[in-house]
Amino acid sequence: MSQTMPDWSVLLATCPSRSSLARIANKWTAMAVSVLGNGRMRFGDLRTRLDGISGKVLTETLRDLERDGLVTRHVHAEVPPRVEYELTELGFTLHAPLLALCQWAEEHIAEVLTNREAYDTR
Repeated sequence: MSQTMPDWSVLLATCPSRSSLARIANKWTAMAVSVLGNGRMRFGDLRTRLDGISGKVLTETLRDLERDGLVTRHVHAEVPPRVEYELTELGFTLHAPLLALCQWAEEHIAEVLTNREAYDTR
């Protein structure tokens, strides 16, 4: 007996893919995945690279990504303990699209700021 896959659509209120889209659309998720695309990193190094993120928010972001199977947490039996994070195979499928979004934001921020100013002065 073969199973057919359901037709997922983020446009439907009942579709579980909405929660995945919400996670992906989170700014800290996009930046964490972009940084982790360069390889394994320790928590402190990630926090340094993600300027402005609190330790609590980074911990929550990494846990959410781990729960979704996008990030793997590696704990090394050392004193003090060393913990590293890296993208999974699934996580790497998300790296290029999120990196593209980050690059788009950087490339077009001048235009966006100009448009915001023009809108706000009307």
